[in-house]
Amino acid sequence: MIRKFIAAAAATLAFAGSAAAGPFYVNVERNDGFVGSDHSGAINEAHVGVEGQLAPNVTGYAQAGPAYLQPSVGDGEVEFSGKAGGSVALGESTSIYGEVSFVTGEDSNGYGVKSGIKHVF
Repeated sequence: MIRKFIAAAAATLAFAGSAAAGPFYVNVERNDGFVGSDHSGAINEAHVGVEGQLAPNVTGYAQAGPAYLQPSVGDGEVEFSGKAGGSVALGESTSIYGEVSFVTGEDSNGYGVKSGIKHVF
């Protein structure tokens, strides 16, 4: 399984093209989960994405790629994940943001939603 993830991550990076030439990017990320002090697993993602200005005060992004789901015990599996989001500037120092995400799974897919407000001092 780990070889599949490495191959998929390498392909993601290889097909990213000239990421520095435009609004495209590569995002490699690991998220670990805990219940109390017990590790419940991790997800390792290698995404290719695009971001940019959608309107004068609105920015957005979308990214997707392979995801290695790594339980705390046992073998992991390679799936596909992605996320899309954006932010709206409410003024010079304040913005609201939101994100939706997904990850495929052997038995069912997982979904997430995040939103918030950010103020810069």
